[in-house]
Amino acid sequence: MLPFAKAHQNCPNEDNLVQLAYKGRGIQMPKGEGKVVAQNKKANHDYFIEETYEAGIVLQGTEIKAIRAGRVNLKESYARVHNGEVFLYGMHISPYEQGNRYNHEPLRTRKLLLHKKQINQLIGDTKEIGYALVPLKLYMKNGFAKVLIGLGKGKKNYDKRETLKRKEANRSIERALRDRQKM
Repeated sequence: MLPFAKAHQNCPNEDNLVQLAYKGRGIQMPKGEGKVVAQNKKANHDYFIEETYEAGIVLQGTEIKAIRAGRVNLKESYARVHNGEVFLYGMHISPYEQGNRYNHEPLRTRKLLLHKKQINQLIGDTKEIGYALVPLKLYMKNGFAKVLIGLGKGKKNYDKRETLKRKEANRSIERALRDRQKM
């Protein structure tokens, strides 16, 4: 039994225990967990992701309502460190349909919230040639919008082809094993 779930011994299964434990204070949900709103699948194709960071976003007005509705696109977005702060460029949040004349601008620059120690580490890492900050996914965690940004090194074309070959080989192996188990 989980040590933090002693008060809930009469719960029917352990899944409920884990859900109850995350709702309590003091227990943190793992990085990258939560309801995924948008994913940047192209990032894993174009970059070798070496390290990931979870960051909050500074939003305005109706942006959170549009995010909850899933009206977000991360495809052409990237992050940069400027004057000791991290900013997210190119993330498109569509205007909220029920919003009024005070609706937000879709492509504005948004500030990311990170600890100072993490920002200093990112400054050192991104100064190396070939490294970039790429948003991997946007998700909701405990009612707040979070972005998982990755420190990625750009892939060359031959690396991309090699990755595709490896994926295709793994698919064919899994297909062969599935067909063998059916017999």
